[in-house]
Amino acid sequence: MAELAVARTYGSALFEAARDLDKIELIKNEIAEMLEIFRSNPEFMLFLSAPSISHDEKKAVLHDLFEGQFSREFLNFMDILIEKGRMRRFEKIASVYTELVNTEEGITVGIIYSAVPLDSDRLERFEKETGKLLRKNVRLENEVDKSLIGGVKIFADGKMIDASLRARVSALMDTIK
Repeated sequence: MAELAVARTYGSALFEAARDLDKIELIKNEIAEMLEIFRSNPEFMLFLSAPSISHDEKKAVLHDLFEGQFSREFLNFMDILIEKGRMRRFEKIASVYTELVNTEEGITVGIIYSAVPLDSDRLERFEKETGKLLRKNVRLENEVDKSLIGGVKIFADGKMIDASLRARVSALMDTIK
């Protein structure tokens, strides 16, 4: 629970600062880029969160690598995380920030399960249709579910839309009975 409180505190503070500076989208993109860097180079995250390495050394490396590539505000935020020993919580902080951005933009994020990966056009059509149904702006993330024979299942805004082949067959069987 304490971990979530830390993530909420830092994520909210970053969001408020980004809003005040009119840099919400820029910071969102920089967070996504940094997450990708950490995922492709896990040892970099280990370096930034290692208690045996001084804060000054970590910040120097961070600035040497990313000065000019990331905004000054984002690098300052990273400095704070280093100073406070919160780098291990970066992914959760990023998640809170993204959640706040989506709320601000009126976006509901959901998951669409399909038997095969959906191309971007089809995914966009599902987002529009789901948005009409829920009367919200919906962004869907596609996940493959090999147990589906065909069709899709969509989870968004606490609701499930089951348009799978299995659900259709089951409904047809209920109608026949």
